[in-house]
Amino acid sequence: MYQYQKTNRYFAQTAEGLEEFFSAEAEKLGAKDIEKSFKGVFFTSSPETLYKINYYTRIATRIVAPLISFDCHSTRYLYNTVRKIDFSDFMDLHDTFAVFANVAGSIINHSQYAGLCVKDAIVDQFRKKYGERPDVNPKTPDVWFHILINNNKAVLSLETSGGSLHRRGYRKNAVEAPMMENVAAALIDISGWDGEKPLIDPMCGSGTILAEALIKHCNIPAGYLRKHFGFMHMPDFDNSVWQKIKKNASENIKPLDKNLISGYDIDVTAVKFTRQNLSALPNGENIEIQNSDFRDLKLQNKTIVTNPPYGKRIGKNLRMEDFVKQMGDFLKQNCKGSTAYIYFGRRELIKSVGLRTTRKIPLRNANLDGRVAVYEIY
Repeated sequence: MYQYQKTNRYFAQTAEGLEEFFSAEAEKLGAKDIEKSFKGVFFTSSPETLYKINYYTRIATRIVAPLISFDCHSTRYLYNTVRKIDFSDFMDLHDTFAVFANVAGSIINHSQYAGLCVKDAIVDQFRKKYGERPDVNPKTPDVWFHILINNNKAVLSLETSGGSLHRRGYRKNAVEAPMMENVAAALIDISGWDGEKPLIDPMCGSGTILAEALIKHCNIPAGYLRKHFGFMHMPDFDNSVWQKIKKNASENIKPLDKNLISGYDIDVTAVKFTRQNLSALPNGENIEIQNSDFRDLKLQNKTIVTNPPYGKRIGKNLRMEDFVKQMGDFLKQNCKGSTAYIYFGRRELIKSVGLRTTRKIPLRNANLDGRVAVYEIY
């Protein structure tokens, strides 16, 4: 019996700062005993709830199921302990696999070498048992294993997600520097948008913010387009329960009123990409996308959520400070009665807007330690 089977305890990895958002989400989906940690959240759930969280989560990056925990002071002991697990419980010879490793404060101080020891243990076990070995696929394996060694305490886990959950599958094309999907989902949560006012992204880029607003409002599972999840490789996976979850999810997708979510962009290519990306999702065709300079728009009494572009798409001769000041002028002159939630990857630019913020909320997007600036426009 594996550790997760004894405890029903799992760990959801999140981007730094998103732990609170996932905790709220997981509770709504049925998780219990939720405990926030650094870059993640521990929770207890039934197998059904685990499947549901993987399918619906808009925030988590990966969810792992602990297999074994043990003291670990040498690579030899790591190899020998891991090899005692029967990996045919999780994969066949034709399945590909990969090992993700992380070490901190331990005698084993090289994560890549720790991962190699686990990989060798798996390969050697299959070779001894079957005379053949499964292949490693470091990018898109069928099965992911995680080894974490912290202060000489090791935990080997099976990833139940099947690759990073922020990759929804709808973003086939993107312009430069798109916002990560789970960060865009957190931005929608920060806005508190509930569908009472239209939501507008006046600089929509590839349409990520629009897609995440659609997913939340229409109750679309964030994993709607995913064909494979890691929990399908758990020895106790129940396909009938999984099929029931998918059926219920499809039946509970809500329609989207026309003009409730809209996007604009000055870049014709961005508009094209946004339309293509949204078309992959239910109700995506009901989102209005137009080619327009945001400075030409009138957005009274709206919820404005946007991640302004930077670099090539705003013009080589336009300084970011000048561009941001023009955004501030646009909000002041054209957006009466609206509330704007603007993500600044470079938070020092906020002072160039020329408007007083109602709030400034930390939000990381990959390596950007950004801020969401909130403006109430009167």
